[in-house]
Amino acid sequence: MFITCLLKCMHECIKPLFSPLSKQYMEKVNLRSFKQKARHHKKTFKRFLGKVEKNPPRGLDKIAEKIDAEVWGEVDCLSCANCCKTMTPTFTEKDIKRISAHLEMTPDSFKSKWLHFEKKDKDWVNNKQPCQFLNLKDNKCSIYIVRPESCAGFPHLKKKKMTEYIHVHQQNVEYCPATYKMVERMMERIEV
Repeated sequence: MFITCLLKCMHECIKPLFSPLSKQYMEKVNLRSFKQKARHHKKTFKRFLGKVEKNPPRGLDKIAEKIDAEVWGEVDCLSCANCCKTMTPTFTEKDIKRISAHLEMTPDSFKSKWLHFEKKDKDWVNNKQPCQFLNLKDNKCSIYIVRPESCAGFPHLKKKKMTEYIHVHQQNVEYCPATYKMVERMMERIEV
């Protein structure tokens, strides 16, 4: 009996290592191919998300949560970093204080060196892309532990309520393979 339980337990512990969703099987992101697919499906995805926003299906947040878990088992951000290469986060005053302290700079010197203020949206954003904190050799963030909140939450797939972030997903679907996959899976599972 003990041996049977032990073997069953070992099987359950080892099984995830060979699952297609395990980290070693995450797909590398081919950015060129992704960008072509995203451009091709952009209007269809945005139209679908618009319909979901107007008439959300029952259990939408639970569906999104389940798909989110699937997607993150497949997409390897470090093989992509497209968000860091082509978009800019917004920096809150709290972000600026935290990051500048980490870099041993004053908030004002941090702003003048790396950021500019967008008057239209009233946001502090990067001066340029790719992000100055992205290591282009390994796609890692040099300030990961103190990164801006908008980076930490990106691409905001499982924020509740889903309908409150549809506009964000409509924008991110062409930049983020995880968002693309999420919308693609939602289209397979939800009728609108």
